[in-house]
Amino acid sequence: VQLQASGGGLVQAGDSLRLSCAASGRTFGSYGMGWFRQAPGKEREFVAARGWKTLYADSVKGRFTISRDNAKNTVSLQMNSLKPEDTDVYYCAASRYSSVSYYSDQYEYWGQGTQVTVSS
Repeated sequence: VQLQASGGGLVQAGDSLRLSCAASGRTFGSYGMGWFRQAPGKEREFVAARGWKTLYADSVKGRFTISRDNAKNTVSLQMNSLKPEDTDVYYCAASRYSSVSYYSDQYEYWGQGTQVTVSS
């Protein structure tokens, strides 16, 4: 599986941004898909995931929404009410198992990352 993330950019606090991740492969629908983020010098942090269940980090609940279109092999992250602390490089990830996890080591495939910068 190859993943290509896009949609990052520079926005102001309170703005919205939508990230997209395009995946290759015929069995996309069976994969668990997740979004993580990472700042320089910090560990990769879970954001959201969607497989047979949907998971969100507490820090983004009510503001971010993960969705997927299995017909188009895409997963998206709608980010509303952005805060400066949401500034990070965002990565999409895929797991062979639809039982998605909070833990990055449960995902076998990773995209290249897209930068999100939120100014105050």
